[in-house]
Amino acid sequence: QVQFVESGGGTVRPGDSLTLSCVASGSIDGILGLAWYRQAPGLQRELIVTITDSGTIHYAGSVKGRFTASKDNAKNTMYLQMTDLSPGDTALYYCRQNFPQFGPWGQGTQVTVSS
Repeated sequence: QVQFVESGGGTVRPGDSLTLSCVASGSIDGILGLAWYRQAPGLQRELIVTITDSGTIHYAGSVKGRFTASKDNAKNTMYLQMTDLSPGDTALYYCRQNFPQFGPWGQGTQVTVSS
């Protein structure tokens, strides 16, 4: 199983955009399922994006239309482009393998949206 390291978080204002990166310790080519999650303060971790090995992407309703996920197998990296951010998007963001088995959690990257 590969370990991911998330980066790119920060503090932004409502309406701003931010792009997160997730670099794997090994090859992501052939991993059947990858995913982005987030955990807001006081809430359970939420699955927000899934990416299959063929590139099919599904978004949770809370981010659909505003977030765009992608992956670059050559760079062993996943990306999450986030636009029109709101305070409700404030959370610690994680990525990991999620199919056929769950990979380890990383430390996440903090995104704070505040005016």
